Amino acid sequence: MHLEFTLNGELAALPHFLTSLAIGLLIGLERERSPGSRAGLRTFALVALFGTLAAMLSEKATPWLLPSGLVIVGLMTISTYLRAKDKNADPGTTTVAAILVCYGLGAAVWYGYHNLAVMLAIITTILLYFKAELHGITQNLSRRDLISVLQFAVLSFIILPILPDKNFGPYEATNPYQIWLMVVLISGVSLAGYIALRLLGQRHGAILGLFGGLVSSTATTLVYARRSVENQSFTQLAVVVILIANLTVLIRLAIISAVASPAIVPQLLPVLGSGFLLGASVTAYWWHKLSALQEEAPMPEIKNPTEIRTAATFGLIYGIVLFCSAWLSDIAGSGGLYAVAVISGLTDVDAITLSSLRLYELGKLDITQTVMAISLGLLSNIGFKLGLIFFFGHRLLARQCISGMLATAGGIGLALLFLI
Repeated sequence: MHLEFTLNGELAALPHFLTSLAIGLLIGLERERSPGSRAGLRTFALVALFGTLAAMLSEKATPWLLPSGLVIVGLMTISTYLRAKDKNADPGTTTVAAILVCYGLGAAVWYGYHNLAVMLAIITTILLYFKAELHGITQNLSRRDLISVLQFAVLSFIILPILPDKNFGPYEATNPYQIWLMVVLISGVSLAGYIALRLLGQRHGAILGLFGGLVSSTATTLVYARRSVENQSFTQLAVVVILIANLTVLIRLAIISAVASPAIVPQLLPVLGSGFLLGASVTAYWWHKLSALQEEAPMPEIKNPTEIRTAATFGLIYGIVLFCSAWLSDIAGSGGLYAVAVISGLTDVDAITLSSLRLYELGKLDITQTVMAISLGLLSNIGFKLGLIFFFGHRLLARQCISGMLATAGGIGLALLFLI
């Protein structure tokens, strides 16, 4: 009986080692396929097992055993590459780093971080496997793009944490932290679209509308409206790009609303979904008519969405709209709020959306008022962009775009009738 208890106690550690073995085999499988790698399937499996073993023994003997094992593994791997006869070969720094990560993941498994270790092992394997693709991405990113990423990091991890999370001013509608959090949210969504737009280039034509809508549907609409005047044969592609960009706004607002105020999504989603479905049906018709064109689609000329000045400007607009919405809602009821929604929605639907969601979270607006304000901002924005198309675009572009944009507006309007 004592022997059975001892065996059970020893075998209790077996799942840890099996998980480590799987992690080592996963990473090692990718390295085995790499021609320049001097460590493969067996090496990575053994390193992962060694990491778990070192972690286990460090609890029984001395804590220094675990870091000592890491140093030993690192020195052995480096010495292998130093002894290589071909001095012009790949120095293998990536493989060395992967072996050290594998050792650390094996140790993490022993301390109970099974799921995290497996997830990190999968991420590590992906990074190793997609070397060429990742290298291509870095080559396509310009200095301006890298600055955009750094500026977003400043907005998110330097400015945001130091702002006070307290309500100030009349109606307690001004919260510096919440205002800047919305700036970070908008900048993050815009940055994702901006980088995708830069990586995509001019090769995929109408798909530019998707990423253009994430960054700025107004700018995308203006660029393609002007291009339709310069070249009438470009009109068909311009129609599809503009309609897709404006449909993307609905997806963008759904994402923003889900992050800023999840409780309102069940009421807001039918409105956005109705507009999207009707607009998408018309867009699909024009997409079907779009034939292969020789001419490439131009990149929308859009400013860096994470530039400090741009972010600060949006924060100021958002704060002003938030205050005006609270003030006019108090003195003029819902009519005052809706007036702000129509005016602010002409150029920026994000500000009225976020300010309405913020007032809803503060209990100053009910669900119907909030959804109505966001919808009016959307309808106002659609009307403004239709004006841009009629004023700057070709007549044929205007006649073709109006069907899709009015279908989107009609879907939103019908959903509002049921809401009211």
